Amino acid sequence: MSVLIIVFLTAVIALFSGVFEQGKFARYIGILGLIIALYVSFMPECSFFDHYKHMYEYSDNTALFTKISIVTTLLLFFLGGFAFSNHRSHQSELYALMLFALCGGIILFGYQNLVTMFLGVEILSIPLYVMAGANKTDLRSNEASIKYFLMGAFATGFLLFGIAFIYGSAGSFDLYKIHDFGVANAGNVMFILGVLLILCALAFKVALAPFHMWSPDVYAGSPSLITAFMASVVKISGFFALFRLMTLGFAGVTHEWINVLGVFLIITLLLANVMGLAQTNAKRMLAYSSVSHAGYIGLVFFGMTSLSTYNLAFYLFAYSLSTVGVFMCLIWVEKLKRETSFGAFKGLAKTEPLLATVATISMLSMAGVPLTAGFMGKFALFSQAMNGAAFLVLVAVLGSALSIAYYLRLIIAMFFFKESTFKSSEKVTLTYNIIAVVVIALIIILGVFPDLFARMFGL
Repeated sequence: MSVLIIVFLTAVIALFSGVFEQGKFARYIGILGLIIALYVSFMPECSFFDHYKHMYEYSDNTALFTKISIVTTLLLFFLGGFAFSNHRSHQSELYALMLFALCGGIILFGYQNLVTMFLGVEILSIPLYVMAGANKTDLRSNEASIKYFLMGAFATGFLLFGIAFIYGSAGSFDLYKIHDFGVANAGNVMFILGVLLILCALAFKVALAPFHMWSPDVYAGSPSLITAFMASVVKISGFFALFRLMTLGFAGVTHEWINVLGVFLIITLLLANVMGLAQTNAKRMLAYSSVSHAGYIGLVFFGMTSLSTYNLAFYLFAYSLSTVGVFMCLIWVEKLKRETSFGAFKGLAKTEPLLATVATISMLSMAGVPLTAGFMGKFALFSQAMNGAAFLVLVAVLGSALSIAYYLRLIIAMFFFKESTFKSSEKVTLTYNIIAVVVIALIIILGVFPDLFARMFGL
């Protein structure tokens, strides 16, 4: 909980720094606070917070996912100087809202109680509704904010209705007591209905089809750095919350929800990848790519072993790295071209080879090409799921094959056009080049030596 407090205080200080110099110090305050929080996350939790274990417990798994989310947020903050250059009047608010959303994610990594989970979901979601509409003069950004808010409110209704059913049947919000009730009363209709309602609500949060309808429009309309945050940190938080709830609180009725989840995954894997092929805009393509990855990650629920949590963490970190790599390229192109169509990327490799390379390696990792972190992540999840859902793995492999096609379209645009549409005077900043090298190195190193992941995060 000490990490949560540090991130929260950092968000408050970053918010009030907007009083001075239009908030230009907010990014540096955020980076410093995140570095301190990352350092503290490697230390044992203070015994003072043992009083709150019935609501929130900072376990080893909580620490692992907290570290992953902080590292990802830190990388995005480094990209913020250029990405938010046209938001000078309210930079401090944007950085503070990102940190407040991260607080919600950290709560979701350690909740022990459905009330705590609800608070985490809302603290994560409400800042995102605001950030999606940060481009106030852009109608697409306004639409994204309104659509996300309305659909989010709808999903919150499902979540609260499900929690009410669970409490009405089990008589408790505590996950362990709910688990015991599920084991003893597996046929309780009210309990099962509550489980399915909560599953649908959290499926919305992680953009599993058919609850993904908001995702393409919100991702396309939001500022690109915020979209990258949604596709990485929000997905990490949402999926671990779902994983923790279904495998701990609702483990006693697994047979009642596992087939429903399997249907969601099949729809997600096929629909998202087919729709990705039809896109002509890189940002919308990446939105459908994010939906498809929700389908791959969902395989962690099938054929579960003692390594399932580790496999989930590895995949989410690999995917987040790839998201940062692709979006840093997209942010730069969008700033110069004011659009994100595939045509806007033509000839990028001629002018900025490093930027084109990091985007290419990131997309190859997303597609699961060998010698990348994404391949190792998919291999681990697919191997695990083969023990319980071979058909789902087959669908996932088909989806991965389809995804290569739409990733290649962007790669071809960057590398295989003779004439560059970019001016040689427009150079990427040093910060972007450093982050590009870091992302490339991590994706390749973890693809060749995946065991280094455990050492990186102190496992």
